[in-house]
Amino acid sequence: MTIRDFEETMNTWGQQNVPFLFMVDFEMQKPKIWKLDELNSDEVLFSINEKSNSNTSVSQSNNINIIKHPMSLLDYKERFDKVFQHLSFGNSYLTNLTIKTEIELQHSLRDLFYISKAKYKLWYRNEFLVFSPEIFVQIIDDCIYSYPMKGTINAAIPQALEIILNDKKELAEHTTIVDLIRNDLSQIANEVKVEKFRYIDEIKTNTHHLLQVSSKIAGRLQPVTALGTLLIKMLPAGSISGAPKRKTVEIIQEAEKEERGYYTGVMGMFDGKNLDSGVMIRFIEKKNGKYFYRSGGGITVQSNCESEYQEALEKIYVPVN
Repeated sequence: MTIRDFEETMNTWGQQNVPFLFMVDFEMQKPKIWKLDELNSDEVLFSINEKSNSNTSVSQSNNINIIKHPMSLLDYKERFDKVFQHLSFGNSYLTNLTIKTEIELQHSLRDLFYISKAKYKLWYRNEFLVFSPEIFVQIIDDCIYSYPMKGTINAAIPQALEIILNDKKELAEHTTIVDLIRNDLSQIANEVKVEKFRYIDEIKTNTHHLLQVSSKIAGRLQPVTALGTLLIKMLPAGSISGAPKRKTVEIIQEAEKEERGYYTGVMGMFDGKNLDSGVMIRFIEKKNGKYFYRSGGGITVQSNCESEYQEALEKIYVPVN
């Protein structure tokens, strides 16, 4: 299915109030959409804010062990330096740089789907699993909401809350993304405003607790909204690309040297009336019998290479609460 076929299908099903599930990859080359009543749970499992196509449950596991085999700091620095050069030239103000880390798991991806706790979960044909905390957009009663997430810190660090909220680099990064998302929403909605700026969510993982910073942006849509067209205009998500978006995506492709695929894409569900979607972060993929965890973070001219490297590795976890 091409991205245009996907857009037209979503527009049609949305106008006909047909419930569906969808996912779009970062490069927008392999979008997929299914009617909910035709979804095969042997191929696709989803849970979106506790709405799911699976009634199966497994016992909570307290022994989720991920053995990491990360790229070296030197290899990461090569990518970081390319991004930093573009930032120094003013080609980008913020670039989301991601890496792929080989991992060893004691559980199957399907089992981890049931064990993990997240707002947005998707298991696809044993090829990948996503358990994301980040909302992309929600459409409720002709209003659209976005909740960009940018800023993460280990909650065990003394005064972690004060550190993350008072860090100038983190503030600049978050503000840039909020401005980008607000501009994206302004293309498709009226009365766009930031309703809540920099609030904290706490996430419990298999190894530690994290604090993550988000904001809430809202706008009002026209009564008749073409869902596919609306979605395509906002892709890729600003929080996992950067600003300005088009040039920054080129920088990402240059630095990362490989496609992201469904990682950092968008998944979501339309229930016949409202739409709920998430950014596909916290992502494990299986290739050639090996598992890889995709993670990353925002880079600015204030970023420190080693700190960003460690942050990307700290984001390798399974959320359990």
